[in-house]
Amino acid sequence: MPRSSNAVASRTRRKKVLKMAKGYFGARKNVYTVAKNAVEKGLTYAYIGRKLKKRQFRSLWIMRINAAARQHGMSYSVFMGKLSKSGIELNRKVLADLAMNHPEAFKAVVDQIK
Repeated sequence: MPRSSNAVASRTRRKKVLKMAKGYFGARKNVYTVAKNAVEKGLTYAYIGRKLKKRQFRSLWIMRINAAARQHGMSYSVFMGKLSKSGIELNRKVLADLAMNHPEAFKAVVDQIK
């Protein structure tokens, strides 16, 4: 019995990788083996980046809350400690938004925990 090559599936697989490599420079966009390596590395970076994005946003929120809390004579750690003791359950994302866009609402939160 002759050997079958399954050309349809392998061509589809190669086309998928080359489509993902669209916009890459030089051989990375049209040579399959080079493109495959570039795409794999790109997907790895994308996965790592999704995790880093969460870290960076949390860091940004903490900086914004700290800056706003210091305007009211409190450090970030003291503010968060008093916030949890007072039973106010606002997360850092909401607090940072209040600090940036609604300073009067943030001041109300500070006055409530003092």
